[in-house]
Amino acid sequence: MLKIANTMSGKKEPFHPARNRNVGMYVCGVTVYDRCHLGHARSAIVFDLIRRYLKYKKYQVRYVKNFTDVDDKIIQRANREGKPWTEIVERYIAAYAEDMKRLGVESADREPRATQYIPDMIRLIKKLIKEGFAYSVNGDVYYQVEKFKGYGKLSKRKSDQSLAGARVEPDERKKNPLDFALWKAAKPGEPSWESPWGPGRPGWHIECSAMSMKLLGKSFDIHGGGMDLIFPHHENEIAQSEGATGEKFARYWVHNGFVNVNQEKMSKSLGNFFTIQEIFEKYKEIGYSQTVTAEILRYFLLSTHYRSPIDFSDQSLDQAKLALNKFYIMFQKLGEKGVKGSADAGLSRSLKTFKTGFTKAMDDDFNTAEAIAELQKLRNEVNNNITLGISKKIATNVERTFLSYGKILGLFQIPLKIWQFEVPVKATAKSLYEALASVTAGTKTPYESRLSEDFEKEINQLVAAREEARKKKNWAEADRIRGELARKGVILEDRPDGTTRVRR
Repeated sequence: MLKIANTMSGKKEPFHPARNRNVGMYVCGVTVYDRCHLGHARSAIVFDLIRRYLKYKKYQVRYVKNFTDVDDKIIQRANREGKPWTEIVERYIAAYAEDMKRLGVESADREPRATQYIPDMIRLIKKLIKEGFAYSVNGDVYYQVEKFKGYGKLSKRKSDQSLAGARVEPDERKKNPLDFALWKAAKPGEPSWESPWGPGRPGWHIECSAMSMKLLGKSFDIHGGGMDLIFPHHENEIAQSEGATGEKFARYWVHNGFVNVNQEKMSKSLGNFFTIQEIFEKYKEIGYSQTVTAEILRYFLLSTHYRSPIDFSDQSLDQAKLALNKFYIMFQKLGEKGVKGSADAGLSRSLKTFKTGFTKAMDDDFNTAEAIAELQKLRNEVNNNITLGISKKIATNVERTFLSYGKILGLFQIPLKIWQFEVPVKATAKSLYEALASVTAGTKTPYESRLSEDFEKEINQLVAAREEARKKKNWAEADRIRGELARKGVILEDRPDGTTRVRR
């Protein structure tokens, strides 16, 4: 049975959707004023993985992820650039779509923009005023926190702790410093909409309450986001939504952990703040295709449990690349001709054991670290059995198993040839991390030119020349060619049957 760690209870709880096999899931998206960073990448991949696994478990998932398209940061950027705020919004929604495509993250079923639901927000605010949870002051509307008895139940904060941790905007008109804006009166030069309280725009928190309830109902199953959203954003969403409806807002609250960079919190001020675009562009410079980069990032991010913090560094990505390479070497072995033997029965049992172990790991709060460990264990058993000998039938079954279960994680979906010939060996820069750091410093890091279009042809010609030298027993020439291939990052493995395995 699937269990999910619920932030509300602080425990792992059996997953029981409100509507049988139909799951409603809402995840807080991005404010579109800049390119997405690694933290956004982690959240996107985590909830993409959760949706994939729920579908694997035969649930019907309705997944909603929003865009905040009106906000102080958007307005400030528009003013700095001298552009309409709508132009900023369109630019960064397009950039977000590009980043998600790069990461292999599937689009949500609905991706609403806040400005499309302002009438719904106004109706919700009117309801909160009517129920005594909100009050208006000179065109602004505030939520009165002390009126909601359950305030702090998600974050486990008391009033004094809430005040210390909140981004409180000073305003003498508030009845309590913790009261937060539902509607903001219009300011000169800012976008605004008509309302019963005069022209203005919605507060940040009311957006998600209105959109989620409009698209998923008053109560739905999973509400997700990064841990930084627990307070005040999600706490305020609960107060607004439950204050208006009197019903439980979300059944399960799911939050992913932070991304650190070289053991320091990711921060622009520290110069270690990298966007998804920067990572893909730098990997492109050293020869990685988009699909290869995405798989390396997914493997890295999923190798740690989603609730735990994860440290980003060039070494961690190198380790992810090397770990993936071991799987692709195994795929190459499985696809070689003439594989036969007597180890099928044992490997068939290993496949059954793996499927049980993988499902058990994922049922335990989407434990991808344990699921990947099960994949690694099966890989080792496959390699051992290949040495003993397996039939083509079981080899095909093994490959299908890895592809099928890997798809849940978004792994092992790259054709072998692309992986072998588009993963570079080294770059002239000391490390990828230094290369990325050069972006924020405004400098350019030199890279060795990578694989040309004729690289594979060149390698095949050298391998054929070596085979010819071996046939003529010209061992010196064969060794010379092996050395030349090694310098190009190509490894040759001569097998007992006289054939040669070629890999990067």
